[in-house]
Amino acid sequence: MADEKKQVEFYGLSTCGWCRRTKEWLDEHNVEYELNYVDKLTGEELDKCKARMKEHFERQAFPMLIIDDGRKVIQGYHPEDFEEELG
Repeated sequence: MADEKKQVEFYGLSTCGWCRRTKEWLDEHNVEYELNYVDKLTGEELDKCKARMKEHFERQAFPMLIIDDGRKVIQGYHPEDFEEELG
């Protein structure tokens, strides 16, 4: 349902063009999300992010959206999938 508020975790790289486009799409569609720029993390924070991503996909690729605690995971810039899942 488009009216339901989804929990969205966004994992990206601050230098990635596809990540920037994904962020723009989310912002333009007023989707709330938790942003994690993996390349700006260090130590324990970085380890936690990598482990969280690996829970849902063995291969780390950016951007990655984890929706509703893994009910749906979208890797890459796919506006049609964003629209379907997040409205």
